[in-house]
Amino acid sequence: MNQPVIDLHCDLLSYLTKSNSSIYKTEDVGCAVPYLIEGNVKLQIMAIFAPVESNSHEYGLKQSEIFQNLNNEENELYRFEKQHLENLATNENIGMLASVESGSAFCDENVSLKQGFENLERIIENVGSIMYISFTHHAENRFGGGNYSTVGLKNDGKALIDYLHNRNIAIDFSHTSDALAHDILNYISKENISVPIMASHSNYRPVYDHKRNLEDDFAKEIIHQKGLIGLNFVRAFVNPEKVEALEEHVAHGISLGAENTICYGADYFYTKDNPDKSRIPFYFKEHDNAGCYPEINKVLEEQFGAKQMKKISSQNALDFIERLWK
Repeated sequence: MNQPVIDLHCDLLSYLTKSNSSIYKTEDVGCAVPYLIEGNVKLQIMAIFAPVESNSHEYGLKQSEIFQNLNNEENELYRFEKQHLENLATNENIGMLASVESGSAFCDENVSLKQGFENLERIIENVGSIMYISFTHHAENRFGGGNYSTVGLKNDGKALIDYLHNRNIAIDFSHTSDALAHDILNYISKENISVPIMASHSNYRPVYDHKRNLEDDFAKEIIHQKGLIGLNFVRAFVNPEKVEALEEHVAHGISLGAENTICYGADYFYTKDNPDKSRIPFYFKEHDNAGCYPEINKVLEEQFGAKQMKKISSQNALDFIERLWK
């Protein structure tokens, strides 16, 4: 029997802003509904993303409206809420939860912070619940520095942390610069902020040295605070030459104490118009789309045992969401 799967990150919403094709017919994105069904994905976290550009918040709001419109039986999707926690595995349809990947999705560089938070409230009204917020993406924005930046936490980033205090929304470290990650942790501790932390789609830098992967100190802090670290399937972050490195990331996480922290954060996105052709294929064929989860789980069970596999497949993420919504 295929294990239920919870995946912490995909970019279906941003894909649907660009495409007129049905999500039932496309093979262009690894998190299309047919693949989710094939892989027994029972809960998919859908990112609302916008780059750092003028009117970026409009792009974020549009994605929240798409999320809202996907919430029906015809699409075989439903908005996941607290009452669904107990019957996740037996529900015939696929649960959806939203996240925000970059604060630019609700607050561009030119609007007031007050207007930005009002935009965020509109997004939450459209989607119901947000599981986590990333402050940045690859680039620097008004909140802080992204993966390819050395900038830390800015004043607007501190205001965002204050906003998240006791909101039951996690801070996501998958797209922080090291300086931003360090500053967020320091600010939370100094100001006694109550906010969960996680890395929704990140691997481990000692296994493969990439800025998108976590340094051990940050991974250990997420583990210590009972957060989540979602395995990312993108070849560039696994190891472009070694499919087995995905299991090496799992083994490294376990060596740090992450038995109850590791989960899936595959990071499926539309790749066909990506300008960086050197990265093609973006995924190993073994991880190419969400339909691969049963085979991935089989490999993890062989190497780490059935109990650990079940934790990675869904239990760790489910336990975190239960704590988040307590």
